[in-house]
Amino acid sequence: MTVSYTLKVADARFGGFSRLLFRWKGSIYKLLYKEFLLFSGLYCLFSIMYRFFLTPKQQELFELTAIYCDQFTNLIPMSFVLGFYVTLAFNRWWGQYTSFPLPDNLMMVVSGNVHGTDERGRLLRRTLMRYANLSSVLILRSISTRVRRRFQTLDHVVEAGFMTREENKKLDHLYSDFNKYWMPLTWFSNLAAEARQEGRVRNDIALRLLMDELNNYRGKCSMLFHYDWISIPLVYTQVVTLAVYSFFTSCLVGRQFLNPAKGYKGHSLDMYIPVFTLLQFFFYAGWLKVGELIINPFGEDDDDFETNQLIDRNFQVSMLAVDDMYQNLPPSEKDKYWTDEGFTIPCSLATAAETLKPFMGSTYDMRGSEDSVHLRTVETPVTPTTKDQTGLYLPVPGHRNNIGRQGLPLLRLSGDSTTDDRETSESINEEVCLENSKERVWLPLQIPDN
Repeated sequence: MTVSYTLKVADARFGGFSRLLFRWKGSIYKLLYKEFLLFSGLYCLFSIMYRFFLTPKQQELFELTAIYCDQFTNLIPMSFVLGFYVTLAFNRWWGQYTSFPLPDNLMMVVSGNVHGTDERGRLLRRTLMRYANLSSVLILRSISTRVRRRFQTLDHVVEAGFMTREENKKLDHLYSDFNKYWMPLTWFSNLAAEARQEGRVRNDIALRLLMDELNNYRGKCSMLFHYDWISIPLVYTQVVTLAVYSFFTSCLVGRQFLNPAKGYKGHSLDMYIPVFTLLQFFFYAGWLKVGELIINPFGEDDDDFETNQLIDRNFQVSMLAVDDMYQNLPPSEKDKYWTDEGFTIPCSLATAAETLKPFMGSTYDMRGSEDSVHLRTVETPVTPTTKDQTGLYLPVPGHRNNIGRQGLPLLRLSGDSTTDDRETSESINEEVCLENSKERVWLPLQIPDN
């Protein structure tokens, strides 16, 4: 069963995640404790042999080997190899979850577009959704161990009501070397076309909508099949596994505490328990276990997908939507606030103290400067243009109405003008086009410091 702890971390509080460390089901302790005990036992065995059973010459050879292993162990790129692998496995895990075929969209389209309150209409709707659910059962039998244990043969699928005996015979008689999960969806499309000919599907647009949702559903079934078929390249999984195992095999010797009396560098303290080596094993080996857990979520681990429950839910909900709820509408009534123009929705005592202030935008409460000078508008004189033979507007040659000493446009406050500007503007011929000669521009606001 999938382990859910969402409610436990609904609020960020002191020790929120720390409380999750004491759970056993679905924990890293349950997943790793056997490997951890094995590593600890082997480390103790090497330590006891070094301290009590080796001769002085053998101890010296062991010490030189331990120093050599400890010196070159860190050359193994553990963090990079493991990090990339777990990221790849997690993306694959999430992709498989989002590819799970859910019939919700399809059943809404079937319920709204396959009409008929008689037995024939009801039969069409229920059969269409049964074909869709049958397809998901067939694909899940191929990839999920839980579903395979539940439906070991097609006879079990027939007994469960997903398929009739005649449909089972047709499924068996069609020869194909490949998985035949797509056959019920083909039946779906043919039956939908038959419903269109009978007028149960009233127009081609509704039939097209049915086919679009069917193709989306089929695409998810196909993606699950391909996720199961195409795995992460085996060579990468082997590299990660060898990197982790070789690293900690070297640590069994290289992280031993040597005799401090012999003066080896970094061995001035003799301890019996390698605390940080054990923590390193817990983190790195646990990281590898996480990748092993999520690389195939259709197994029987604690956090694998609950495929059997999803099958039950999908079948029951889809049948209710297209049968019991077909045209079974509650009476339309005026809502509670029919005559109220402005109203507030009541809340419980638990939420009455909350201040409900709608968000109006980050600059909604921003205030400008109260100085009237900064609120004055300015005029932006525009360079006059004249039309050439091609119809393009070009600047009047020699005009300097709005060109300053450095060739930059000048800004003047409203009401300011010069004689030269007026004389120049009056001397322009009728072909001159003055556009936006009094365009107003607001100066930037100055925000007072709080």
